[in-house]
Amino acid sequence: MRYFNLFSNIFVTKGATRILISDLQRNTSELMPLELDEIIEELKNNSIENIVEMYDEDSKQLFEEYLNFLLEKEYGFISNKDWNRNFPPMSLEFHDSSKISNIFIELDNISILEKIKESIESLDIKHLVIYCEKYLSFEEIKQIDKYFETSVLCGIELFLHYHEEVNLDFIEKLNSETGRIYSLVFYNCEKNPFKPKDKYRFSVDFIKHEVKINSCGKVDLKYFNTNLPKILEAINHNSCLHKKIAIDINGNIKNCPAMPQSFGNIKDTTLEEALNQKYFKKYWNLTKDNIEVCKDCEFRYICTDCRAFTEQTHKNKHGLDISKPLKCGYDPYTGEWEEWSKSPLKQKAINFYGMQDLVKK
Repeated sequence: MRYFNLFSNIFVTKGATRILISDLQRNTSELMPLELDEIIEELKNNSIENIVEMYDEDSKQLFEEYLNFLLEKEYGFISNKDWNRNFPPMSLEFHDSSKISNIFIELDNISILEKIKESIESLDIKHLVIYCEKYLSFEEIKQIDKYFETSVLCGIELFLHYHEEVNLDFIEKLNSETGRIYSLVFYNCEKNPFKPKDKYRFSVDFIKHEVKINSCGKVDLKYFNTNLPKILEAINHNSCLHKKIAIDINGNIKNCPAMPQSFGNIKDTTLEEALNQKYFKKYWNLTKDNIEVCKDCEFRYICTDCRAFTEQTHKNKHGLDISKPLKCGYDPYTGEWEEWSKSPLKQKAINFYGMQDLVKK
């Protein structure tokens, strides 16, 4: 007897109409028909020969095509023994030793960074994301990096308003005189002022449109990312808010700067004190499996779950908003995408958030 053995790094997410096969070693995902999930389940429990005997001629051909597909993609291998009982499945537990993994700051004055340095160390925060509407000079960006040159931070990502001083020399000096910045994004740039070189230690991007705090939360294929830590976190926790903390433009400490609830102000409250408030972590363990519509979506573990902007349709027994993200135009029941802002079902929520200026006409 021959048996097909699915590698433990191959993760299958079942949706309403399709499945998503994720290769967690190669960091790739691929959409396939729902019937392949049934075949994979059969292969876990039966030999190839026994399965073939169950099918008519047309079904046998389809089964062989799918089996060949699984082998060609190197999603598994064939053995002469039932190895499934000997290979333990991959653990789906998620571990992160940091009390907070990411902090997002809507920056008004860089002096705020001095105020939170100690908390970043005590909470073992690894990533800092800064958004700023003001023009930041070379010296100011360099100073941001210098604040954390001996920090536990792994990296700093900056979203900055583009200005004419940002040229090739500007970027090359940052590259040689900073050490923690790993990503620079300049927005409101009508055209790329120069072509970044591959030699830079950090990535450099220029985007034409304006970036605002309420621009976040859009669900799009180009934002999906297949990797093991992301999927494990999404299975066990909220994929957007888990172990995240934010400071808005007014210094209010929040789960996300776009969310209304504040847990104190950085002027008189430490990050630790905000984190220990009763409801700060209320959304941390709300997974996509508990969000309306998302729970039936094949993309749910490689997507992020925006709780700042939702369709405002459902709450669970604990009062948590379990509505589908507002800026998602995907329907897992049809497998089709549409422009989210044109959906008549979303107009009430669009008006609620005052997003009329963001939607497409």
